[in-house]
Amino acid sequence: MSTAETTPPTDPTTASSTTASSADAVGASVTDAPGTRTALVVGASGITGTALVERLTADGWDVLALSRRASSAPGVRGIAADLRGADSLAEALADERPTHVFFTAWSRQETEAENIAVNAGMVRDLLAALAHAPLQHVALVTGLKHYLGPFEAYAAGEMPDTPFHEEEPRLDTPNFYYAQEDELFAAAARQGFTWSVHRSHTVIGYAVGNAMNMGLTIAAAAALSREHGLPFVFPGSETQWNSLTDMTDAGLLAEHMVWAATDPAGADEPFNVVNGDVFRWRWMWPRLASHLGVDPALVAGPSGAPQPFEQQMAGREADWTALAERHGLVEPDLVRVASWWHTDADLGREMEVVTDMGKSREAGFVGFRRTERAFTELFDRYRAARLVP
Repeated sequence: MSTAETTPPTDPTTASSTTASSADAVGASVTDAPGTRTALVVGASGITGTALVERLTADGWDVLALSRRASSAPGVRGIAADLRGADSLAEALADERPTHVFFTAWSRQETEAENIAVNAGMVRDLLAALAHAPLQHVALVTGLKHYLGPFEAYAAGEMPDTPFHEEEPRLDTPNFYYAQEDELFAAAARQGFTWSVHRSHTVIGYAVGNAMNMGLTIAAAAALSREHGLPFVFPGSETQWNSLTDMTDAGLLAEHMVWAATDPAGADEPFNVVNGDVFRWRWMWPRLASHLGVDPALVAGPSGAPQPFEQQMAGREADWTALAERHGLVEPDLVRVASWWHTDADLGREMEVVTDMGKSREAGFVGFRRTERAFTELFDRYRAARLVP
C-alpha cells in the first residue's frame, strides 16, 4: 500500500501531464447529454454526497449511491459496500458501469499514518473495482488541510500565505490528501479517465450522523442554550473570531464537482472551492444566534483561551434527549446530531484561513453562495426535518 512516507509526492499542479492523453481521449464525451451519464457517488449519505445526489438527479443523471447501508430513492439506486474492503467493493461493483465517479468519503483514524493507509486504500480499491467500467471522469473531495497539514501536525510547519492558491507545493509532512491524490493520478493514467480534485473549506450542508457537521452542531448548541439559558459562547480562538475566513456550501461544492466532471476546462486539475464571500466570526456569530432564536444577552465571543464545545456541552446528552422529546424531534441522540470536536478544531485555529477561487473563475465556474444565507437555509431545512426545534 503506497503512503506519503514511502512514495515521493506528486505535485498535483504538474500531474495533469501524466493524464493529458486521457483528457484528449474523452474530450468529446465530457459534454454528452446527462441521460447518457451514470454517476457513482461514493459516500452518498454524507453532507457532500447528499448534495451531489440531489444535484445529479435534478440534472437528469442516472445515479448510483454507494454507502455502508444502501438507500434508494426515485432516480437513485443504492449500493451497499464496505469501502475498507477490496473484496466487498469488487463484488458490489462487478456489474456496474458508471461513467463518472464522485468520491466524497473518508474514514477518520487515530494517526496520520493510519489515515493514509485507510483513505488512500479506499480510493485505490474503489477505482480498481471499476477497471471494467467506461469511466470518463473521477472527482475527489479533499480540503484545506492540503495547505494546513493533517490534524496531528496542524499548522505546525511553514504554510503558504493566505489566500491559498492551488499551485502551492505540498507541505513536507505526510498527509492522506496527498496519498489519495497519488492513487487517483495513478488510476487515471492506468484506466484512461480525467480527474479533478476539489479542496473545500469547512462544508456545511444537510446530513445526520456525519462526523464533520458544523451547521447542525451550531444549531444544536443554540437549541440547548435557548432551552436552558446557557451562554452561547463562540468555541474558537480570538484569531478566528477577528480574522477573515470563508466556507463551502455543500450545494455549491456539488455544483463545482459536476462542472469539473463535464466541462473540459475542469479536466486534470485541482481546484479550491469556497462560497466566494469572506466574513469574520465576530460579525457572523451574533447573526447566526439571532437566526436560531438565542437571547442576545447569552451571546458571547472568546475571552482568553478558547472554550470549546466539547467542554461547554459536556454531559448535555440527557438534556438533548429531553429536549427532543418535548419538541417532537426525530433524533434524541446528541452524538448523532453534534460533532463538537470538528467544529472546535475548525474554529480553534490560530491563523487566518482564506481561499483563492481565481483558478475556477478563469476556467469558467462562476457559482456563488452567500455564507449567511447558506447557514440560514440549512437551519430552516433542519427545522423542517424536526432535527432541531
